Amino acid sequence: MERRVVITGIGAITPIGNNTEEFLDGLKSGKNGIGLITRFDTSESKVKCAGEVKGFDPETVVDRKEVKRNDLFSIYAMGAADEAVKMSGIDLDAIDKHRLGVIIGSGIGGIMTIEEQSTKMALKGMSRIAPLFIPMAISNMAAGNVAIRFGARGTCLDIVTACATATHSIGEAFRSIKHGYSDYIIAGGTEAPICKLGVGGFSALKALTTSDDPNRASIPFDKERAGFVMGEGAGILFMESLESAKARGAEILAEIVGYGSTCDANHITAPLEDGDGAARAMLAAIEEAGIDKSQIDYINAHGTSTHLNDMSETAAVKKAFGEYAKDINISSTKSMTGHLLGATGAVEAIATVLALKEGFVPPTINYKVPDEECDLNITPNKAVERDIKYALSNTLGFGGHNGVLCLKKWEE
Repeated sequence: MERRVVITGIGAITPIGNNTEEFLDGLKSGKNGIGLITRFDTSESKVKCAGEVKGFDPETVVDRKEVKRNDLFSIYAMGAADEAVKMSGIDLDAIDKHRLGVIIGSGIGGIMTIEEQSTKMALKGMSRIAPLFIPMAISNMAAGNVAIRFGARGTCLDIVTACATATHSIGEAFRSIKHGYSDYIIAGGTEAPICKLGVGGFSALKALTTSDDPNRASIPFDKERAGFVMGEGAGILFMESLESAKARGAEILAEIVGYGSTCDANHITAPLEDGDGAARAMLAAIEEAGIDKSQIDYINAHGTSTHLNDMSETAAVKKAFGEYAKDINISSTKSMTGHLLGATGAVEAIATVLALKEGFVPPTINYKVPDEECDLNITPNKAVERDIKYALSNTLGFGGHNGVLCLKKWEE
């Protein structure tokens, strides 16, 4: 028997807010979380802007000793998970923790630790590598740390599919609960890549914008877009069966009703220009939801602010929806947060949950120059009120990975 799957808790640490309430306020007001990089000296870097998390104190999540034993990507995950679990109202002592799972991915893992320890080795030799270098660096440790924190003894996975990581993590959690393998899953993504190695690597790939104007750096669907802006943070969802949520009287934030996963099988970085892979992922999510595509009111687009992505994603929406595409509100919240890599799908799924719950469409901010190749309703510059019943959240990763979630407004 298939079960319905609902979201009862969310946690967000982002460039526009370090908790869900701040994140929601940022989405509604069109807050720009992009700024000049402060994490390192950019005098030798062509890339000047990033979406940094601001005012975050790791010691509010773990003690001082543990701060030194964990990479920031793991700490972000634990902080966001704390908020999601608390919001859910779950009594963890009252459930079978063998039915509680964790699926949290990171596209890069502990790249800050890798940079730090590689530098130390180069300067001082192999004997100076930190004893905990490996567990700090490997990407599964966000999931592992969260499982340890909450005593989750069910499935514990780190899915890595580049920018689609968190969406696939949530989608696979949805399927695990839907088909009865788990009752509860803490799911999402986390990333802390803003360091010389992370920014330098993407810069060498010519993927990042070199704009030094925070208001013209992350500009999805704008004709002057010239690369994405790296962001950081974490998004975590507490997911469970509808049966368990109702039994304990939990507040339900939204329902997950569909999930699509495809591959372009085309190129290691470039998407299919006709958008076929992304279109098929959207249609698969809609089909699993059991609805007509004309019932989709909003799409949180991948919308990276790169020429190829925004053009191909526009083509994908047109391919999937035909003439109805022009009636859908679409936006890229990366215009506010930058691109959180492996965490982006979870942060954008949370934005979509909030849009459903609060009845509004987040804007694509700092949009100025229309592009005939990106001619859909991208909700420019200001949030708009709209009663949204069904929405999609798209993520499209290097390697051709496409992930789409279909979410539904909660109604009794």
